[in-house]
Amino acid sequence: MLSSAAKSLTSRTTKQAWRSVATLAETLEAQVPGKQQSLLKLKKEHGSHVIGEVTVDQCIGGARSVKCMVWETSNLDPNEGIRFRGLTIPECQQVLPTFKGTPGDGEPLLESLLWLLLTSEVPTKEQVDTLTADLHARAEKLPAHVKSVLDALPIDMHPMTQFTIGLSAAQTNSEFAAAYAKGVPKSDYHKYALEDILNVVAILPEIAATIYNRIYRPGETMNKDTTLDFSGNFARMLGYDNPSFDELMRLYMCIHTDHEGGNASAHTTHLVGSTLADPYLSYAAGLNALAGPLHGLANQEVLKWIQDLKAKFDAEGKEVNAETITEFAWETLNAKKVIPGYGHAVLRKTDPRYTCQREFALKHLPDDELFKLVDTIYQVMPDILKEHGKVANPYPNVDSHSGVLLWHYGFTQFQYYTVLFGVSRGVGALSQLYWDRALGLPLERPKSVTPEWLAAQVGMK
Repeated sequence: MLSSAAKSLTSRTTKQAWRSVATLAETLEAQVPGKQQSLLKLKKEHGSHVIGEVTVDQCIGGARSVKCMVWETSNLDPNEGIRFRGLTIPECQQVLPTFKGTPGDGEPLLESLLWLLLTSEVPTKEQVDTLTADLHARAEKLPAHVKSVLDALPIDMHPMTQFTIGLSAAQTNSEFAAAYAKGVPKSDYHKYALEDILNVVAILPEIAATIYNRIYRPGETMNKDTTLDFSGNFARMLGYDNPSFDELMRLYMCIHTDHEGGNASAHTTHLVGSTLADPYLSYAAGLNALAGPLHGLANQEVLKWIQDLKAKFDAEGKEVNAETITEFAWETLNAKKVIPGYGHAVLRKTDPRYTCQREFALKHLPDDELFKLVDTIYQVMPDILKEHGKVANPYPNVDSHSGVLLWHYGFTQFQYYTVLFGVSRGVGALSQLYWDRALGLPLERPKSVTPEWLAAQVGMK
């Protein structure tokens, strides 16, 4: 059953269906004045209203749960999980257009989620098809020198480092930077930002696939199929021609797009963008945050932990089951290490992004050996972590499953997995960056304090 938010968004789309198809830019341009006025009114009438407090623990502990950012596109509830413009993941799967055209018949298209995140409206299939064609056309704008830059890099350089360099090199095409240099009025910043944002989203698969083929498929032709959607065409560029893998790529791309603004890659993009750095440079910074082991690299660490577990007990001639998984988990914890793929800074329940991947596996690969192992881990791990007592959330997160799904389809280059994450996360972080510029949000500049100042506040000497 759809929530009231889903019904409202779907109804809004139906009422607009009689109109000729509005472009994404036209749809956004119509929304900007009202949102600007609403935010100005809120600031003017309630700017001094207190919405929270900050504890010493939060100040020292990474600003966890400190409410100090405006984020349009998604909201993360500790118990419910992520909502994209008010819609849960299952609701998105019910109402967003798919490759076959009918909502619910397959996984949503990334383009449909991009439209939703930017506009807060559920798009029609015709609108999505128009956006797909636009992104395919924009992908051809990748500067020729980007490939030359990538070809000059050491082949053993981490794919994420190459990805960041590639996107930074493409910044020569920034329309926002060029317009700013010409002195365009601040009220027009968002128009040029949108052009950059759509261009960046379009070229991310081009850069990512160039890196993949250079490292893992040297000498192979990078094929394209622009009759497909964003994710399907990306799969072809990576050398995969399997409708089931296309569906996995659509699911993967959608669920990794956005997780509200406080996560490191989204916040970094927002922070750097607040300096009026263009979307190319802003998201290149976000990719550097995503490359960190505590953020985007987690999915490859999950896969390695599972494979180490299996290798250990295979070598000992033991069956991998709930008992031996428990043994290996305690060995990991007693060695002062974490169980990768479990726990989350905000969530206090099983991550809905894990759940939808599990449902995909049950449908497409129910007999896969690694999937069965992940499922057994899921049955025993929360109780182990509860007993350990040092994890606020003992349940699996998105990283606990994604690597296993990719491995099933022969995508075994786990060092590259974070690049896939990076292609997806650009959609969420850059959708918010559009509204940062449209709403005229200022340079971000929080106040820092010294340890001595903190100690003085509580009477410590």
